[in-house]
Amino acid sequence: MKTTTMSCLAAAIALAASVNALAADMAKATMTRLYTDTVAPKDQVAYEAGVKAYNKCLGDHGFKYTWTALGHETGNVYTYSYVSAAGSWADFDKMHDGAKACDDAWRTQANPHIQSEYSAFLEAMPELSHTSKDMMSNAKLVHITFFTLKHGHDNHVAFTDAVKKLAAAAEKAKWPYYYTFQAVVDGDKGAADFVLANWSKSWAEFGADPNPAFWQMVEGVYGKDETASLRKTVNDATTDVNSHIDSVNADLTYTAAK
Repeated sequence: MKTTTMSCLAAAIALAASVNALAADMAKATMTRLYTDTVAPKDQVAYEAGVKAYNKCLGDHGFKYTWTALGHETGNVYTYSYVSAAGSWADFDKMHDGAKACDDAWRTQANPHIQSEYSAFLEAMPELSHTSKDMMSNAKLVHITFFTLKHGHDNHVAFTDAVKKLAAAAEKAKWPYYYTFQAVVDGDKGAADFVLANWSKSWAEFGADPNPAFWQMVEGVYGKDETASLRKTVNDATTDVNSHIDSVNADLTYTAAK
């Protein structure tokens, strides 16, 4: 889904990402974990050095789980996000135990430069997503959109049912623009309910107009009246939408040895 499509979703519908969850066995690896750090501008160099030192410690101890680093290109650009490889809940016990040897490295070299840190779990929602196996191949940018729903079970059901139909339309139409939905789990008060992510290889690709446009594609599958109804349903269930663009930061990414 390109920028203009996302703008349409932001207006009509209104993670570091993680498509890894969709590439894995969905019965076993449906969860990712997200950390987001905000640093002061004057501490940016020291913070990044601390992250690199922490990653080196992980490598020295044979840590087996990849964490992808994302730098925020819009919004607060002194913010960094880290998204774990997909796993089961039991895998996070192993991650915790495996990283213990490097806790002091993080606390002494990175923590002093952090103004705030946020964490949440993200659950893959393949039925709400439109994906391909190579959608992240050589990807450099990810557009993240957070959806916060109005309170109540009915709004949750209405939103997910409508977005599921939108994904089904994209599959039926073989729409060549791909995206993932994840549910935010235990994000604390004020957290969004869902995260929509789409990946691009360059700014040029990111900004290119989709053809057909998203809602044009949906209308081609369901017709004008049902498409209008779906747009209204999603809008009526949503109370807030916000988005930003991230870029993959290879220097701060920890890639587990194979």
